[in-house]
Amino acid sequence: MKTHSSAQLSALTQLFSAAVFREMAKKGQSGLFRRLLGQTDLIKHADQCMTVGDTFDSAFDILKIAGHRDEYVYRTAITHKILMGTHSLRTASMLNEFRVGRCKADLVILNGTATVYEIKSERDSLARLFNQIENYKRVFATVNVIASEGHIEGILGAIPDDVGVMYLSKRYRITSVRQAVDCPARICPVTVFESLRMDEGIRILQAMGVAVPEVPNTQKHTVMRDLFANLDPTILHAEMVRTLKRTRNLAPLRGFLDCLPRSLQAAALSISVHRSERSRLIDAISTPLHVAITWG
Repeated sequence: MKTHSSAQLSALTQLFSAAVFREMAKKGQSGLFRRLLGQTDLIKHADQCMTVGDTFDSAFDILKIAGHRDEYVYRTAITHKILMGTHSLRTASMLNEFRVGRCKADLVILNGTATVYEIKSERDSLARLFNQIENYKRVFATVNVIASEGHIEGILGAIPDDVGVMYLSKRYRITSVRQAVDCPARICPVTVFESLRMDEGIRILQAMGVAVPEVPNTQKHTVMRDLFANLDPTILHAEMVRTLKRTRNLAPLRGFLDCLPRSLQAAALSISVHRSERSRLIDAISTPLHVAITWG
């Protein structure tokens, strides 16, 4: 197996960054993509027929090798094998880096319940894991940690038994070590409110039959926080899932995803670009690589 330097792996990782994705969407090309490409050896092994999209797939094939994997590789595995495999964009939605207290949940899938996935790749430390898990339990009924095989023993010794544990195998398969317990009754309604957008909080209260008083904007946060504090956790969790599946609906992106290489589909679900920019992004990805290396 060919070895890659840390500098090359860093450049390969940055190819899948929001900065590259958004620059392609905005300009139809990306100087950053071209510069990062020059820091890898992908051009040496490219043939004349390769496109930018093919190059992303080649970069991902390197990153998904055990020992090279970063957080994006795990996001992609969950996207394809769980969100779009076990579920579908018609029935489920996904939240990326959803704020919970002082933490950000890596990835949340909303289906019949809300399931959070905390990613611990080969490059990550477990130092903050227990605190992250305790925060997630205040908002999500089901909590999972997905990690590299090398982390599993340390994770099992660091977290409670009701948290699910899984790993991404050397063959790029998600393997379950321990099933998570689904427990919506433990969530904290106030923490849920603090994690939502204001319009989502209002929708949830209205759906639960709670009148939202007309107050000045300066008082609205406090008033709504107090209303949430009195809600039943289990009923609130169910309504939160229903509401967020509507407000964060990903189904309209299905046609867009079909035009992208598999390696970029997870990025498209987590990095927002204007609808009017999608055709430019698709054109950029279809560009022959020998043209893309001239991008300024």
